[in-house]
Amino acid sequence: MTDDMTTLRQEFANIRAEFDDLKKSNLEMHARYATTLGVLRDLTAHTTESAQQAARAAQFSSEASEQCLAAAQQAAAVPVAQAAQAAADAARAAAHSAMQSAASAASAAAAAALAVSQHAEGASVQASSLAAEASKNAAAFAAQAVHFSNKAAEYVQGARR
Repeated sequence: MTDDMTTLRQEFANIRAEFDDLKKSNLEMHARYATTLGVLRDLTAHTTESAQQAARAAQFSSEASEQCLAAAQQAAAVPVAQAAQAAADAARAAAHSAMQSAASAASAAAAAALAVSQHAEGASVQASSLAAEASKNAAAFAAQAVHFSNKAAEYVQGARR
């Protein structure tokens, strides 16, 4: 009987030790999960901000391209083909900048979507949505900048005739 009690006590001690190990492991895993969740939340916020900045950059490039278009149009009206060409070149450069900004915004939106796929918190879903909207805006501004660049090139071609 004493051997049975000793064996039971030993098994109980083993079970208690396993339980303590599981509890400790669970607490450590929870702490790592909370840390990871915080990092993903921050990543989502940063990628959203990045996408919005890229969209603003694309907008500025589009506006620069539009101003270059106006300069090319005005320069084409007088015999200053070199000035018109310079304005068209600037419009093309602004269009390229807008396209790069759109690509950057798309990349940031993809990163935000990845973060959302890792944890479906409301704030992350909203941030991902904002990043996607910024990406869409950047693409629209890039398309507008390309259009202005093409129009500026048309004015230069007309001025050369």
